[in-house]
Amino acid sequence: MVRQLQRKVRRKRSPALIIKLAILLIILIAVIVLFMNFRLENVIVEGSTRYTEEEIKNRLITKKTDQITLFYYLRQRFSEPVSIPFVQKVVVSMENRNTIHVTVYEKMVVGCVEMMGSYLYFDMDGIVVESTKDKLEDIPQVTGLKFNKLVLHEKLEVQKEGLFETILNVTKLIKKNELPIDAMRFNSEYELTLTSDGIEVSLGRKEFYDEQLAALKNILEAAGDKKLKSIDMKNYSKNNKNIIGEKKE
Repeated sequence: MVRQLQRKVRRKRSPALIIKLAILLIILIAVIVLFMNFRLENVIVEGSTRYTEEEIKNRLITKKTDQITLFYYLRQRFSEPVSIPFVQKVVVSMENRNTIHVTVYEKMVVGCVEMMGSYLYFDMDGIVVESTKDKLEDIPQVTGLKFNKLVLHEKLEVQKEGLFETILNVTKLIKKNELPIDAMRFNSEYELTLTSDGIEVSLGRKEFYDEQLAALKNILEAAGDKKLKSIDMKNYSKNNKNIIGEKKE
C-alpha cells in the first residue's frame, strides 16, 4: 500500500518537474539568443561637451544586463533617469540590435557664484541649475555681490534691484562675443571689472555694456601681445575708442 502511494506521488511530481525544467530551459535559450544577437557593441554619444564619450558611457552603463542592447534600452526607457551634473536629460534610442544612440542635452549655464566652498551655476534666466565643488573653466565667476536668496532651482536675488539683469546681460554678451572671461567683479560702487587670463578690464558702471564687450575680443588679443596687466575701458564708446593699458612689471 505504501509503495503504491509513493508511485502515485512520483507520477504527480514528474510532470510538474518536467514543466519547471522546460521553463528554465526556455529562459536559458532566450538569454543565450539575446546575448548572442543583442550584445551591446557600440554606444554612439552626441551633444556632450563637458563629458567625454567614455565618461557618459561609464555613468549610463552600470549593470551586467546592460551588455544586452534590448535590456539596456528598456531599463533606460522605463527606470528613473540617471542624474549627471550639468546634464538636463539623456535620450536613448536603439539604432540596431548591437548599437545604442545616446543624445545628451546639457544645462545652459552662463555664470557661477561661490558659497561655502561650492560653486552655484545659473542659467540665462538667473535660475540656479547646478551646485558642485568644481569650477568650470569656461564659465565666469561673479564676485562682489551680496545675495538675498541663493537656492538651487530658484532665481538668484541680489542686494540691488536691477543689478542681476545687468549680470545676465553681460554674461549673454560674453557668450555671444566668445570672450575668454574668467571672472566678473563688482565693487562697492557697482563698477564692473572683468578678468581674462590675468588681465583686468575695468568697464565702470553702466546700464548696458554692449559697445565695450563687442570690441573687447580684439582688444584682449592686442593686450596679450603687449603683455598688459590691466585695461581701462570705463570711458570707451562708439565715439570715444581710447583705452588706457598698464603693462606688467
